[in-house]
Amino acid sequence: MAKLAAARYGKDNIRLYKVERDEATKTHTVYEMTVCVLLEGEIDVSYTKADNSVVVATDSMKNTTYIMAKQNPVHPPELFASILGTHFVNTYKHIHTAHITIVQHRWTRMTIDGKPHPHSFFRDGNEKRLVQADIIEGKGIEIKSGISDLLVLKSTGSEFHHFVRDEFTTLPEVWDRILSTSVDANWKWSTFAGLDAVKKHVAKFDETWAKAREITFRLFALEESPSVQNTMYKMGEQILAAQPMVQAVDYSLPNKHYFEIDLSWHHGLKNTGKDAEVYAPQSDPNGLIKCTVTRDDTALSSKL
Repeated sequence: MAKLAAARYGKDNIRLYKVERDEATKTHTVYEMTVCVLLEGEIDVSYTKADNSVVVATDSMKNTTYIMAKQNPVHPPELFASILGTHFVNTYKHIHTAHITIVQHRWTRMTIDGKPHPHSFFRDGNEKRLVQADIIEGKGIEIKSGISDLLVLKSTGSEFHHFVRDEFTTLPEVWDRILSTSVDANWKWSTFAGLDAVKKHVAKFDETWAKAREITFRLFALEESPSVQNTMYKMGEQILAAQPMVQAVDYSLPNKHYFEIDLSWHHGLKNTGKDAEVYAPQSDPNGLIKCTVTRDDTALSSKL
């Protein structure tokens, strides 16, 4: 006999843009995001009995997202995700959990003649700000914040040697190499008791996002990296030290390889080792290194 073990449904890829206008300074601030709403609760019969009386239409979820954006701040995205998810749980008594995912797309203010332009912006990269908020009735609000698609590169200051060598190994040991990766990082906050607790600590979301980004840049640039593994561990360690309300930090760093090209076949042209200047960027295969750094003195169930 079959049994429905788990179910959730909702609206994905809700594209949302909001402009905030400061009438005093005539300055605009813009936010663009992609939102996903997934709901859980007493919805089993819609799957097992074709009973749609428990279904909140996904079109209604889309409309609700736009209305909540009009009536509330959308920044920081952790706050908006909490507001939106709390609305669904409070409004529909048979809905007990709302999962809200927000991808905030990057718009950077233009500088014209040395001055920030009041209403013109440009996209200076594919970097995104991420939020996953789970609003769980009777438990609270669980939030993960993050950075994705932050492409970084340094042309020296990275090593990799003394790894396992056996009959399958062809990779040479190197004491100086190009290091490039696309940073995906997220950090899990202590559980918030509810929307009021999120609002109480709202300033910490932007502060911690900026600090995590700064730590990532600083260690990447300044660390004489013995390995990606060691550098990413130190990044997580420093983020935990910078924000006591963060319980765990995840990093996922794929290697973006740049290989030397031997050009000695052309009139003895030197382009390897210390003479290397021209490289061939590689798309795949690539190394992929992940880690999670947590506090060993804090229970992950602690609540704010």
